[in-house]
Amino acid sequence: MQKRIEQFAPELDKIISGSEPIQELASGFGGPNGPAEGPVWWHEGGYLLFSDIHNDRRMKYQPGVGVSVFQTQTNRANGLTRDQQGRLIACENAARRVTRQEHDGSITVVANSFQGKRLYRPNDVVVRSDGCIYFTDPWTGTAAPQEWDLTVSGVYRVTPDLGTRTLLTSDFAMPNGLAFSPDESVLYINDSRRGHIRAFDLAPNGTLATHTDRVFADLRGEESGVPDGMKVDTEGNVYCGGSGGLWIMDRNGNKLGRIVHGASATTNLAFGGDDWQTLFFTTRNELGAVKLKIPGVPVPAAKK
Repeated sequence: MQKRIEQFAPELDKIISGSEPIQELASGFGGPNGPAEGPVWWHEGGYLLFSDIHNDRRMKYQPGVGVSVFQTQTNRANGLTRDQQGRLIACENAARRVTRQEHDGSITVVANSFQGKRLYRPNDVVVRSDGCIYFTDPWTGTAAPQEWDLTVSGVYRVTPDLGTRTLLTSDFAMPNGLAFSPDESVLYINDSRRGHIRAFDLAPNGTLATHTDRVFADLRGEESGVPDGMKVDTEGNVYCGGSGGLWIMDRNGNKLGRIVHGASATTNLAFGGDDWQTLFFTTRNELGAVKLKIPGVPVPAAKK
């Protein structure tokens, strides 16, 4: 398949050029049981970290240098992000927990249970500017029954002191990627199995105003790929994998265009580069990038 930028609306011109090259930065990751995933840009270091789940390692991509192994034995970590102190937050698939890596390298458990029951397989994670940590824990039933402590597909919120855990919603078939709108008034959550993105307004206390639940965009189609990781730029445009590539939508869910990278699925993505205008994306086996005209929302989120 030829890599290309597909334009569905004239507004796409403000975001990306139709002739912008889609770069393949590295390949050979993942495997049949788990892909490249969870990219996060380390701004002060000028590099990208991402997960190689099947091979149980964390990779580092540095522009002009290439890819190297950053860390091994990551408990098959999936989604990665950073908190306001710049610490790495990881969803550890094999250990069934969300962790925080302190500046001295030690590990703090953010969450490994809810109401005394072990989490299933935390998948993706975001941190709000107030320090609250939101993560998805999709239940697929593919693990051994003795690991079925929780049998709900949950989206959770953990307070900055790690003292309070809240189950925000449990009516997703497979909750996956998460992203806030630039002003953090809306939380977008993928449902990979249903092939769409849902949006919720946030209540003042940081929970979901469930009466605002709405389908933001349906990304199903005849080609392979489902909604997985997701990010938002500073203008509120939403970027998410779906059928046939990586979709770009405006803040109202209108589909503006699609980055057709040729892989069977887009697993996750991250903004980076010195100006936050490089969109890095992972597929099952590759790391790619494309240059945009609008910067993404930086990670960590700036305190408001």
